[in-house]
Amino acid sequence: MGLTYSTLRPIVTNPHDWVLGKILELRAHTHGDKPFLQYMEEPPVTFAEVNRIVNRVAHGLAALGVRKGDRVLLMLPNCLEYLYVWWAANKLGAIEVPVNNAYKGYFLEHVANNSGAKVMVVDQSLLDRVRFSEERLQHLEHVVVYRGAEGAAEAVSLRRLRTSAIEQLYSSENSTPDVDVRHHDLSAIMYTSGTTGPSKGVMMPHAQCHFFSEEDVSVVRLTEADVYYTCNPFFHANAQLLTIYPCLIAGASAVIYPYFSASEWLQQVRKCRATVANFLGVMMDFVYRQPARPDDADNDLRVLFAAPTPPTIVEDFKRRFGVEATVEAYGMTEICLPVLLPYGEYRPGAAGKVVGDWFEVKLVDSQTDEELPLGQIGEVVVRHKQPRMLNAGYFGMPDKTAEAYRNLWFHTGDALRLDEDGFFYFVDRVKDALRRRGENISSYEVEAVINDHPAVAESAVIAVKSEVPGGEDEVKACLVLRERSKLSPEDILRWCEERMPYFAVPRYVEFVAALPKTPNLKIQKHRLREDGVTAGTWDRVKEGFRLEEEILRQARKEARKQPSQE
Repeated sequence: MGLTYSTLRPIVTNPHDWVLGKILELRAHTHGDKPFLQYMEEPPVTFAEVNRIVNRVAHGLAALGVRKGDRVLLMLPNCLEYLYVWWAANKLGAIEVPVNNAYKGYFLEHVANNSGAKVMVVDQSLLDRVRFSEERLQHLEHVVVYRGAEGAAEAVSLRRLRTSAIEQLYSSENSTPDVDVRHHDLSAIMYTSGTTGPSKGVMMPHAQCHFFSEEDVSVVRLTEADVYYTCNPFFHANAQLLTIYPCLIAGASAVIYPYFSASEWLQQVRKCRATVANFLGVMMDFVYRQPARPDDADNDLRVLFAAPTPPTIVEDFKRRFGVEATVEAYGMTEICLPVLLPYGEYRPGAAGKVVGDWFEVKLVDSQTDEELPLGQIGEVVVRHKQPRMLNAGYFGMPDKTAEAYRNLWFHTGDALRLDEDGFFYFVDRVKDALRRRGENISSYEVEAVINDHPAVAESAVIAVKSEVPGGEDEVKACLVLRERSKLSPEDILRWCEERMPYFAVPRYVEFVAALPKTPNLKIQKHRLREDGVTAGTWDRVKEGFRLEEEILRQARKEARKQPSQE
């Protein structure tokens, strides 16, 4: 067992070939009649047919005036048409800009205006959002409307923008577009939801997107015999670069479902005979919470990519569903996956080991950028060893790019720790870290304990500045309860007291109907920090609730004041 993840050998060996359109042409030649894409239970589409369709759509986009370097907005549900338009744009040297389907108003306008896109492909059900913002969409000129399974889009019109139906993109010409696209050209601009400011458009070269996907091929040991299931939204890097593109590289089959359903997940996996599946966030826990059945292991699953993998359930999950292995990673849209968990080397809580042949990773003091000793928690900074494997900056935001790439390292804003065996452990976002009673506290870990309570749907833990001088924090937990559940602040504190150190047990508890979130469903902790202690906040100090550890410490303190009885 080495200190690094050292088994990554890209299937496509020449980085100059790391161009999506070239890989699609290659697989159309090598795996032409093999099933590639399947939407739910519909008949699959072969590699060769996908390539022909993509070429037709590319000529259709070109007829709209899309040229190399142009940005194309995609605001669509999970569907094959999303992939066709994405790949068609890339074959023209144009740049895919995924748009979260929940975006509206300012969020939609910011992505459209910051990217400077002139063409947008949008689902008809979301067209009213375009209409609402039409006068504030500064660069958009043409909207292509998709109607999905119901058939051709009805005639629609907007006040200023030209419109057409997606069917009009399907040109009769299916030859490969004569456009020179290089591995260093941009493939996508993916917007990461901001918590303290506008979303930033991550400029992703073709080489980065390809290597991202090669990493997934490696970590799940993907082959042409595999079937990869996904229900994650296409507007995120996860579904695109950790399911669909890996299947293209490996010659595997991808089966797509429109959304995640914990109750339907196993049935869907069985129907499509999936051997590989991908979990994101709480999905694994939600599936695990479904009522167990004797035949849960009656499926073809071999491996699950889960980020993160909940350590308290993973072994039982594998036994229950008959899964050989679970793997995970640490990464982000900007940096691919510099840390991967080797197949068969699961360690509770570990994200994996550095992919040492391809990345440099250090843990540093977030204020000074000085590297920290082994075992200490620090901010992750990353450099690549092969050009174009990291992002090319934030589109139209040179100040944010310079801030992220200071001192010649990309700064992630994430806090991790490294053990003596080379395993990295995610601790927290740097700005979400707390310090109390001389101890560093991970809000992630406190939330994990609280979220395990059967009455809790979700929680967010934040720092509240202590009234005691010295810059320390008090811990506040904001909780959303499950439907028809009841819980008192005393109940949750007793739960915490049994499961975490006394210094991490929250002082403040507040029950809320919902947590503030971005359209990408990331909790906006800055808003909770701004609220601080509210009229609805329960304070265990004022309520006289004392932890057992505090009572014992106070008793020991009083005992030391008594005169000796000897």
